[in-house]
Amino acid sequence: MKLNRRTFLKSTGAACALSACPLGGILPQAQAFDLLPEAEIFPYPALHYEKQAGRRVKCTLCPRECVVDDMERGYCGVRENRGGDYFTLVWGRPCSLHVDPVEKKPLFHFLPGTEIFSLATVGCNANCKFCQNWQISQIRPEQERSYDAPPEKLVATARNSATPAIAHTYTEPVIFYEYMKDIGIEAHKVGIQNVMISNGYIQKKPLDELLPHLDAVKIDLKAFTQKFYTDLVVGELQPVLDTLKHLVKAGMWTEIVYLVIPTHNDAEEEIRAMSDWIISELGPNVPVHYSRFHPQYMLKTLPPTPVNTLERCRQISLDAGIKFVYIGNVPGNPAEHTYCPSCHKVLIKRSGYRVKFENFDRGTCTGCGEVLPGIWG
Repeated sequence: MKLNRRTFLKSTGAACALSACPLGGILPQAQAFDLLPEAEIFPYPALHYEKQAGRRVKCTLCPRECVVDDMERGYCGVRENRGGDYFTLVWGRPCSLHVDPVEKKPLFHFLPGTEIFSLATVGCNANCKFCQNWQISQIRPEQERSYDAPPEKLVATARNSATPAIAHTYTEPVIFYEYMKDIGIEAHKVGIQNVMISNGYIQKKPLDELLPHLDAVKIDLKAFTQKFYTDLVVGELQPVLDTLKHLVKAGMWTEIVYLVIPTHNDAEEEIRAMSDWIISELGPNVPVHYSRFHPQYMLKTLPPTPVNTLERCRQISLDAGIKFVYIGNVPGNPAEHTYCPSCHKVLIKRSGYRVKFENFDRGTCTGCGEVLPGIWG
């Protein structure tokens, strides 16, 4: 029996991810989103590939460098070879739209206390065994409804939501590269900033072409060992480290999130080695967020990360010289706050997504005059 998309989703029990539900009924502003009609997928010319013999193509967008036969797709499932030309199937086709607190990304030194227009398409160039949005990251375009939202229409919708920035998030923005880039071009025309929330698995040339259309980047550094990337991510560590170095060298505002998973990436020697690398290669001003793991997807037998493990990781990084080290997914923990690295006053007090400014004026500590790195408005 041939199944249409809706029947397929019903039969497989596909559900909305906790942090990236599909479009309808998610916000008071949902009526604005409802103006975006449901759309069928269609091919849009892809960037960054090389033609090969026999109508094959080699994708040069991410380090996988998939060699794709005619009428086949790359690892991400959203880029397809049609007769020796490569196409993206998700340009202008988001499956999730939200307005989130920017702290949810998390970005703590980028427009704190504001809301950010957030979107995703299906697909990913990794397969993290702990993914919280696997329902949309690990499927193909025909398995989830999407919406007709070309860049101009998407940016207009973001303007209607009165948010100062757009975030490409939830899945992996690298796989909808062309869409993200074109949104950035349109957003900058009307004074909206553009943010990428990414695993950092991208090659240098496409990254360089994207940077002029971005304002901030958050990288999920999954671990500091290749074994972890092999076993739990199906990817490589070194390209992510290269991306981080390139972002900082280019002057892009960058923050790092490290999800601490018990028994897999929480060893003191690993945290110490990573912290030393950050200091030597990126400098002391790149914020690091140690986030609490909760069992999900393919890692359901592990317990949540003990809070004292997160506090130990934070202290190791502070001792190494990193100035801004946070703990995430533990609402009310004092390590959610931003402290002045000079006089140690609390400057931005957080409890979950609630934000209060103290001793702080547009990036400056009013107690001692220290200027904090970041994008403050």
